[in-house]
Amino acid sequence: MHTEKRDIRALSRDQLREFFISRGDKAFRGNQVYEWLWAKGAHSFEGMTNLSVETRQVLEAHFVINHIRVDRMQRSGDGTIKNAVKLHDGLVVESVLIPTDTRTTACVSSQVGCSLDCRFCATARLKRMRNLQPDEIYDQVVAIDRQSRLYHNRPLSNIVFMGMGEPLMNYNNVIRAIDKITAADGLGMSPRRITVSTSGVPKMIRKLADDEVKFKLAVSLHAAVDDIRTSIMPFNEHFPLKDLREALQYWYDKTRSRITYEYVVWKGINDKRRDAEALARFCRFAPSKVNIIEYNPIGDPEFSQAGPEALELYREVLEKSDITVTIRRSRGKDIDAACGQLANKS
Repeated sequence: MHTEKRDIRALSRDQLREFFISRGDKAFRGNQVYEWLWAKGAHSFEGMTNLSVETRQVLEAHFVINHIRVDRMQRSGDGTIKNAVKLHDGLVVESVLIPTDTRTTACVSSQVGCSLDCRFCATARLKRMRNLQPDEIYDQVVAIDRQSRLYHNRPLSNIVFMGMGEPLMNYNNVIRAIDKITAADGLGMSPRRITVSTSGVPKMIRKLADDEVKFKLAVSLHAAVDDIRTSIMPFNEHFPLKDLREALQYWYDKTRSRITYEYVVWKGINDKRRDAEALARFCRFAPSKVNIIEYNPIGDPEFSQAGPEALELYREVLEKSDITVTIRRSRGKDIDAACGQLANKS
């Protein structure tokens, strides 16, 4: 009878130890395998060279390593690298390496497609096909860390969950991936170097606070007036700004961690003084910082980047309210690797 092989990375260290004990072997074999899978990023059992051939054959008979594969890599003129990442079932997601003079950041995906329906985002036009598993998220980080060392001569310094998908709609797997990324027997990265970006799911933001996570939170806001936000992010009807703000207040009260808002200013949509003033009012309840990001066209004539005078208006209004504001230029636009452009054109 043919039995389906299990994905070995779904097992905890204790379960691996128990597997070996149940076969009359020593428990520490489980530790060795665990280290190969997580600290060393092994792609195959064959590569686990400190295990006997017999042990490797036993693993091969019972388990698979559902490893991702970088199917296609594109390099931008500004040094940004975009990966089309093929998953074990043939589906594809994208991840991005963003270099600056002082650091390299991995932008990783959490879903194939997206659960939400933001109208200005190419990823949202793909329906959500499935959530990524913790190991598939982890593998994106390992692959980008290798690219960072190869092309920029230094290890990866930061991770942002700003790729494809809404991370809080894949909550458990994202948290488990971050646990592995930050664990001493995983990649050992500091959670302070990780930012999870959400379009704003109030219930899950409260859960983050209750779970006492140590990573940073960013919110893709784009409008602080309900009817405008609903027109560009229709799910706002179910999660209105009042609920979002209450959840963020709860997050801040529990974590004392500053909130970052990601914000695009579009011509004719949210480029008026009243829009900037509404944003300043929305942000006031807790220490926050606003990143005004450049819009990256996805071929929809309804959305176009507002001019520099609108961005300066926002800067002036926010600074007057003592809110830190940064106007960000996009990276990787020439290879469709910028914010909102990830849509598997490859």
